[in-house]
Amino acid sequence: MSIAVVFDSAGTLLSTYRAAKDIRHNQLIPGIETTTLTFASPDRVLVVLQVSSKSIIDTPPDNLLSTYLVENNIGFGISCTRKVTTSEEVGDALYTDRKAFVRDLQECIKNVWSVCKRESIVTLNNGAIVNMAQKDIEFTITAGGSPFPGAKETITTLHRLGIPTFIASGDRSAKLELMADHLGIPRDRVYGVATPSVKAQIVSDLKQEYDTVVMVGDGINDLFAMQAADLSILTEQQACDRPTDLYRAANRVVKSVDEVVTIVKELLQNNH
Repeated sequence: MSIAVVFDSAGTLLSTYRAAKDIRHNQLIPGIETTTLTFASPDRVLVVLQVSSKSIIDTPPDNLLSTYLVENNIGFGISCTRKVTTSEEVGDALYTDRKAFVRDLQECIKNVWSVCKRESIVTLNNGAIVNMAQKDIEFTITAGGSPFPGAKETITTLHRLGIPTFIASGDRSAKLELMADHLGIPRDRVYGVATPSVKAQIVSDLKQEYDTVVMVGDGINDLFAMQAADLSILTEQQACDRPTDLYRAANRVVKSVDEVVTIVKELLQNNH
């Protein structure tokens, strides 16, 4: 029996802390769950910016964020949304915004770094939530992540059992690949800037190749992939409120990522 395990990254393999800046109310929101914030309105689109935190920090704070993005040819990827839209429409709103400044994203970066800097391995991702009804940037976003205790050992054990592992995440691909290197997951099995529907398609495609595909997730943006999987695992290692839909979709609920090994071993034993 062939088995593949697909992991989300943030909240599943990585302990993640996020900060958002509410542009309209000029308010920093530390410790926010950005996918929940995005799904709170059908008009919101969460985008990941293909930019380093250092570049943002080194930029004059009073520059318009949209001007900085255009002048530096900064691309983006759509991470999650409830709204059916095109990249062109999102880009039109993102690159013409007149409300968000570089300082707003700098504030997010500094807050996240103050929380995460003690970790030995940290990835930072920057983004924004674009409001498609208002055609502007509603929030700037920064997320910092470091591996959960036991995450690397979990991947190593699965590989020793002959189980290939994959990452399907809304995070930026370049950062995911560096984390995958640390965890021991081959880069060609890493899918970055994956929307909820893309995650589900990745699972569906893998089902053509493997007898059983396991999806391990923790957030609402993993729901479609969990529903598409042969076996879905919801992990509660990242402390946050989760919608009941996730619990309905989950075949198993775990407190720690290393419990995935036990579940996979059960699958192997039951099919011998």
